[in-house]
Amino acid sequence: MKSTFLAVIVLVLFTSFVPRPLTWIAIGDSITYMNEHPEEAGNRITKGYMTMVTERLPHIRYVNQGHNGWTAGRIAENFDQLNIGKADIYSVFLGTNDWWHGRTLGTMADYIQNTGNETVYGSFRIIIDKLRSLNPGAHFILIAPLQRGDFVYLKNPRNNAWGSYKPNKNGCRLEEFVAAIDSIARHEHIALADLYHDSGITMKNMVKFKLLKDPSTNEPRTYKWPAWKDVPWNPEADVYPYPPEAVGMTYDGLHPSDPGYRAITKVLVKIMKKY
Repeated sequence: MKSTFLAVIVLVLFTSFVPRPLTWIAIGDSITYMNEHPEEAGNRITKGYMTMVTERLPHIRYVNQGHNGWTAGRIAENFDQLNIGKADIYSVFLGTNDWWHGRTLGTMADYIQNTGNETVYGSFRIIIDKLRSLNPGAHFILIAPLQRGDFVYLKNPRNNAWGSYKPNKNGCRLEEFVAAIDSIARHEHIALADLYHDSGITMKNMVKFKLLKDPSTNEPRTYKWPAWKDVPWNPEADVYPYPPEAVGMTYDGLHPSDPGYRAITKVLVKIMKKY
């Protein structure tokens, strides 16, 4: 009788400390998509933030809804075709492509009044409303974009973009988009993972250097931040500026390397370990 009683006590104690299984749907762009596609990075990465988070929190199972190059506007427009199901946790990691493509940011009034998909605020309202319709009791995390250096696509250098140290073509700073996502999270009382300010990924450590032609000699040499931002680079004539030894927190000036994904994971685990 005594042994049976003790066994029951041990079982109760054990089950009370075992987290219940949770499903996490991660919605995002290429930074999310890469988790299952290291070949897109020329195998310069081994795994993405979702794998790293669930290794730390094994009671969570993830579903990757990352879409390469997509904006919040495109996610909102195509939401019903994405087959996003019911989950216990939804994360939304969007905004950097909206910034680069010059989408209109809008105002908090666009979010509150649900004015539609013409602004980034409106796109986030559509996405959050649709997620809440799937499971109003879920945990929601908005993930604000990372700072970004000068992006050069590894497989096609003609695909490139300047970093967030400059405004986009419409004169908006990426930090304005981060502030918008912060405002939405505060309004909705949902979690914010502010990777722009809290990840530790900065212009200084984005890459170790950028390989560029010295304008005075026309010979390649390495430039560190902030010197590289003032040296021109020509995709038609110059070598790829980020050889493997240049990899820092990103491998191409924008997309995280393994250390970059670990930095993202640290921020997310701090939030998600409470679930």
